[in-house]
Amino acid sequence: MEHLIGRRVLADVINNYGVTIIPAQTVLNYESVKLLYNHKIDEFTLSLDQPPESQGNGARNRKMLKQTVSRSKELFASVAGSGRIPLADIRREILPAIRDLSGNSDLFDLFELVKAKDDYTYEHNIGVGILATLIGSWMNLSEDELAILSLAATLHDIGKVNVPESILNKPGPLTDEEFETVKQHTVHGYELLKNAEGLHPRVALVALQHHEREDGRGYPHGLDKSRIDPFSAIVAVADIFHAMSSKRPYRESTPFHEIVSQMRQGKFGELNPQIVSLFLDNLMKKLLGRHVVLTDGRAAEVVYLNPHNMESPLVKAGEQFIDLAKERNVQIREIALV
Repeated sequence: MEHLIGRRVLADVINNYGVTIIPAQTVLNYESVKLLYNHKIDEFTLSLDQPPESQGNGARNRKMLKQTVSRSKELFASVAGSGRIPLADIRREILPAIRDLSGNSDLFDLFELVKAKDDYTYEHNIGVGILATLIGSWMNLSEDELAILSLAATLHDIGKVNVPESILNKPGPLTDEEFETVKQHTVHGYELLKNAEGLHPRVALVALQHHEREDGRGYPHGLDKSRIDPFSAIVAVADIFHAMSSKRPYRESTPFHEIVSQMRQGKFGELNPQIVSLFLDNLMKKLLGRHVVLTDGRAAEVVYLNPHNMESPLVKAGEQFIDLAKERNVQIREIALV
């Protein structure tokens, strides 16, 4: 945790017993970082100021993402023609960028960066790879497990190479018949990956299962939670968050508060509750001190998170304090970037 020295905490750091061990606005030094370690505080749960060295990384990250998406498009196109997975190229050219980008210190800058804007299918693959890797790091997966998860998330939609582009890029709702065709991408992906030499079996399982849901209402096989691989459950959360955050030809991106609320309520199907809570709780903790845009257009700053209802924090708009837990007609539409 030594890399945190010199960073400022924006909110009180509280241990598992509810005791404040580091007050808000403290600049971390060696002793305070040691305190974090002794109390087993996960650095990803801290609300920190932005490090000076990260402020010039935006252009670099955007360039890296664009290059990675472009290269992944080329590699996926080769799969459509040959039926072979270019694993060596993916591991050498795609996965290092995904690991690099998932370590972005500004979480909301990362989310904005990975939103699909122009070429949804391929931007989505990379975006889900990055978000799933981030979730895996929060779950303290081993390096070997994280490598498998990153690859599986990046390849989760590989079966779409066998779905007509006219359906994938259709600028409007799909017919029932078209949707059934799209649903087959899970089976196509599994068939492409299951016998690939040097590929861990869980990668193929993620391609098959990432649309399964814990209540058995997912597809293609209607599995219940006991039969869904944990990596598939992680990718499902990343898949939904990225899809709803991104603009599509037939709809705008979903407002922030709606994505969070609908994921909590299981509107997209019954997701693994532990993974959803981990993802959304870490997400909301990073909101403290951030500037946001409310659904009525006002700019505001998040000043307090209610631990019992973090999705509806206390914000300050101008000189007015607004408790979003009580003012239900106003919520957070989007996060302002620094």
